[in-house]
Amino acid sequence: MIRIMIYLGIILLGLCISPFFEGMNGYLYFTVWDYEVETGVVFAVIALIVFYGLLQILEWAIIFLLNLLFSSRLLPEKWRKKAAKKHTLIGALALAEEDWATAEKAMSKGAEKGELPALNLLAAARAAQHQNNTEARDEYLLQAENERLAVKAVGTTRTRYLLQQGELDKARKELDKLSPTSKSKLPVLRLALELYQAQSDWHSLKLLLPIIKKRNLLSGEELNELIISTNTSLLVSAQQSSEQDLEKAWHWLSRAERKEMRYLAIYCVGLNLYQRKPEALKLLMKQLKSSTSPDLLSALAEIISPADVEERKVIFSLENKYAEEVNFQILLAKLYQQNKEYRHATTYWQKVCNLQPDKVCWLALAESQEHLGELNKAVNSYRNAASFS
Repeated sequence: MIRIMIYLGIILLGLCISPFFEGMNGYLYFTVWDYEVETGVVFAVIALIVFYGLLQILEWAIIFLLNLLFSSRLLPEKWRKKAAKKHTLIGALALAEEDWATAEKAMSKGAEKGELPALNLLAAARAAQHQNNTEARDEYLLQAENERLAVKAVGTTRTRYLLQQGELDKARKELDKLSPTSKSKLPVLRLALELYQAQSDWHSLKLLLPIIKKRNLLSGEELNELIISTNTSLLVSAQQSSEQDLEKAWHWLSRAERKEMRYLAIYCVGLNLYQRKPEALKLLMKQLKSSTSPDLLSALAEIISPADVEERKVIFSLENKYAEEVNFQILLAKLYQQNKEYRHATTYWQKVCNLQPDKVCWLALAESQEHLGELNKAVNSYRNAASFS
């Protein structure tokens, strides 16, 4: 359009200034093959402008005809693309309505000539997953993986579906390909967290904890619970494995964590299992003199024996200090029961059942009463224990 205006302006300008050249007619003479042409300069200039204009019009006509010809030949392709857009829209609406069968069919059709086939295929795989059609789901994911930019998205999706399906080993292989790190996307880290817990892979989960904390993947309370469960499970697993694994897991904890009673109790029980009872008792008794906790007292009851006379004296001497603590009463009851002093054991078990009754305590009380020959009381204690089942 701009060029046309320029040409028109040139013509109008020529028409306006041509009268001024009326008395200044130039002379132009040239030959073309066997023809001789004589004309004025002004006429020649105007003729050249007109010739160029006609040439431009011819060019536009040829381009128009070529576009019309090629577009008519490509009409089926355009129709396919238009149909693909329609199928994609139908599939998206079906996904919103959770009509999985329609969504799978429409999205798979839309992927053939769609603008973004990987998105259609991922949507079709999602619909197939909801229908438990694993073969079709895997086929869609394989096709989507051909798109280079969609490889990680396909890997994440495949891992999630395998995890939902309960195929943990296959899901782990896919997750390892994604290599969860501090730079990974949040969906990958969430999958790693869920899968490691499902596999009870506490070692990998321990390595993942700093990343989870750094990326704020969990709230403060949730993160604290996860740290506790991970450290506890790691110690218990190592305790059952070997002494070397126990030491490795213990020293993997931070200095502050090694001071926590829940971890110290597990570690000391492990030391006792590997014939390091004096070391375990020393650690526990040191903590008992300053404070108590259910984990500490439970570990002491499990480790200490009638042969540990000095430690037992220290524990009995603290009775007045911790007289109101139920867990300390349980420890005393167990110590008396070890020495077969069932009269004292019954007294303490009765106190515990009055303060914090549960099935285990009632059963322990019934056992002590049986040893004393108090059968009617033992029967009542067994009945109370049965009420908790």
